[in-house]
Amino acid sequence: MRVSADRDVCVGAGLCALTAPGVFDQDDDGLVAVITPDPDHAQQPAARQAGNLCPSGAVRISE
Repeated sequence: MRVSADRDVCVGAGLCALTAPGVFDQDDDGLVAVITPDPDHAQQPAARQAGNLCPSGAVRISE
């Protein structure tokens, strides 16, 4: 699994960082920051959920 995010699309809702704090964070402007682009097996379910919850579609999950 690879995780990426389009910061140009991000609206700063923060659901990614709340759902998968080991994978995502927010910068000083509140925009998504991917801190673990290659999450381990234990982090993958939360990363997928964060991708599904993202209201702007900024979070991308590729298998």
